[in-house]
Amino acid sequence: MKKTYLLLHIAVILAGFTGVFGKLITLNEGLLTWYRVFFSSIFLFIILKLFKFSNHLSSKEKLKISKVGLLITIHWVFFYASIKYSNISVGVVCYSLTSFFTALFKPIIDRKRFVISEILLSCITLLGISLIFHFDASYQLGILFGIVSSAFAALYTIYNERLATIYDSKIINYYQMIGGTFGLGALLPIYLHFFPSESIIPSLKDTLYLILLSVFCTVALYVSVTEVLKKIPAFTVNLSFNLEPIYAIIIAFLFFDEGKEVNYSFYAGLFFVMLSVILQSIFSVRKRK
Repeated sequence: MKKTYLLLHIAVILAGFTGVFGKLITLNEGLLTWYRVFFSSIFLFIILKLFKFSNHLSSKEKLKISKVGLLITIHWVFFYASIKYSNISVGVVCYSLTSFFTALFKPIIDRKRFVISEILLSCITLLGISLIFHFDASYQLGILFGIVSSAFAALYTIYNERLATIYDSKIINYYQMIGGTFGLGALLPIYLHFFPSESIIPSLKDTLYLILLSVFCTVALYVSVTEVLKKIPAFTVNLSFNLEPIYAIIIAFLFFDEGKEVNYSFYAGLFFVMLSVILQSIFSVRKRK
C-alpha cells in the first residue's frame, strides 16, 4: 500500500506541471487538448507494441473505454480554458472541486447513500473556492470554466475506477486517448469556427511542450492514476489531487510572477482547500487503523 500512495504522490507532482504547459503553449484550449490526446495515443501505441501487451478486446469494450476518454478530454478543454481566461493559480485551485463533485456524483451513479464526511470535507473545499471566486471579477469566467472542468474530472475518475478493476491501465488510457482524438477531432471544425485560432499547426517550441505534456503529464500520469485506483477509492484519489495547486502555484509564482495577481481572499480560499486535504488524510489514517 505504501508503494501505491507513493505512486499517487508522484502523479500529483506530475499533475502540478499540467497547468504550466497550458500557460506556455500558445494554441487555444481546443487545439491544445486535441494535440495532447493525439500525441498521447501515439506514444501509448508505441508502448503497447514494444512491450507486446495483450489487446484482445471486443469492439464493444473498446467503445466503452473510449467513451470514458471523452470525459477527460472535455475536462482538459475547460481546464485549459480556465487557465487562459484567468491564470495557472486560479485554474488549478478550481480543479480542487473535483472531490466535491465526486462526493456528489458517485452515490447517485452507484445508487448508494451519500457519505456525510465526504460531503462535509468537500464543502470546506467549496468554501475555499467561493472565497477565491470573489478575489478578482476579471477572472470569474476562468473560474466558471474551472468549475465545469472539475465536474467532468469527477465523472472521469468515477467511471475510470470501474475500468481499472477489469483492464490493464495502459490499454485503458490508449483507447481513452483514441476516443478523445476522434471525438474532439470531429468537433474541432465547429469549435474553431466559434473560437478561431491564429495558427492550427503548433510551432517548434509548442511541439516540444506538447510532447513533454503528453509523455509525462498524460501517459505517465494517467497510467499511474489508473493503477492507483485499483487499490485506493476515487474520492481519496481526487482529494489527494487537491495538493496539485501547491506545486502548480509555487511554479506559477516563481516563473510567471503570479504572486502579484492574487490577494488575501485568494490565500484564504487556498487555506480552506488545503485544510480539506489535511482532514481527509487524518480520517483515512484513522479508518485504516
